[in-house]
Amino acid sequence: MSILYSIYHFLWALCGALVYGFPSKKLFVVGVTGTKGKSSTLELMSAIMESAGIKTALLNSVRRKVGEVSVPNKYHNSMPGRMVIQKFLRDAVNTGCEYAFIEVTSQGVVQHRHRFIAWDVAAFLNLAPEHIESHGSFEKYRDAKVSFFRYAGHSLKHPHWFFVNDRDEYKSFFENAAREVSDAKVVLWNSDELLKEITREEMSLWVKADFNIENSACAWAFARSQGVEREIIKKTLSEFKGVSGRMEFVQEKPFAVVVDYAHTPESLEAIYKALKPVSGARLIGVFGSDGGGRDKWKRPRFGEIAEKFCDVIVLTEENPYDENPQEILDQIKSGIKNSDIRKNNNTLYEIIDRKEAITKAIRIARPGDVVVMTGKGSEQWLYLPKGKKIPWSEVKVVKEVINSMAIH
Repeated sequence: MSILYSIYHFLWALCGALVYGFPSKKLFVVGVTGTKGKSSTLELMSAIMESAGIKTALLNSVRRKVGEVSVPNKYHNSMPGRMVIQKFLRDAVNTGCEYAFIEVTSQGVVQHRHRFIAWDVAAFLNLAPEHIESHGSFEKYRDAKVSFFRYAGHSLKHPHWFFVNDRDEYKSFFENAAREVSDAKVVLWNSDELLKEITREEMSLWVKADFNIENSACAWAFARSQGVEREIIKKTLSEFKGVSGRMEFVQEKPFAVVVDYAHTPESLEAIYKALKPVSGARLIGVFGSDGGGRDKWKRPRFGEIAEKFCDVIVLTEENPYDENPQEILDQIKSGIKNSDIRKNNNTLYEIIDRKEAITKAIRIARPGDVVVMTGKGSEQWLYLPKGKKIPWSEVKVVKEVINSMAIH
């Protein structure tokens, strides 16, 4: 980022705090960072605190919630700029919220959107390659997230709480940053600690999925640090229905249809592992990859993962921007090494129009199969060439397709 561009974003962050009167000073502010699971973890944290009778505000990639008022996140950005976060915090104060939960992204940090917020908590979930092109290297991506921990440690709030995933290979970077703070309360958490407190059988279907156990463990550790009783946390985890666009079951019978946001190789493999059917039924995967030069390296990896887990692959557009959608599909397909799959029209389909691709996947599904659409989740727009974008709701489209087939 150029110096002038950095100053530009810094000034927006400062103006937001000045205009709205530094509202974070009057709230308990929690920031969660990591490559995947941020939105889900924040939703779990907020739900637990609400179960404990505490009014909360929440800003993540899924929605903006202030007290009882919740609206979808209309920005293609889970940590929006131009004073949006400060206005959110001011609304939270004015509505009588006590806790504010905010998703912290590496790009948001680089653009200073975490500044002029009095953080009480910084939590780290995990780290994997993502946004490499925009940052320049994985190390710079990692350092952006670590710098959030350092900034949070200079907050005027006391004490400073840090929650670090004890199982992540990069935990030392975050733990070391946290321990630089004189009054730091560092909590190292992992999923085993959660499973000592609550069994999988006591959890809701969504919570007990392997990739949600980690998110739940962080939420558990945070809630306990705030004095929430164990039984309240257990009750919340047993009743939690999930997050919009995150392993969301649109239909369960006669075949399952699931919408998920998985947009990294790790998250795609995790959702496929969680949903892979048994007894001869098929897993049908519908996905693409973001255009606009975003993380091209992962496209062949998507194809490799789909080849490993899916019985039928339907490649389609995600957010092509100004890239040629077919070239994106070709790059994904390059990761599929099995020539039989590449040549078989019954196992690999290339349908650029996303609604048509979803329709094809659902049309060929048989009882017991699982159809899973990944990459869009709860996003509100489909981004096309020349700056064009169209409203998009993956769940709504899926329901329309299912209903149209029922009619016919």
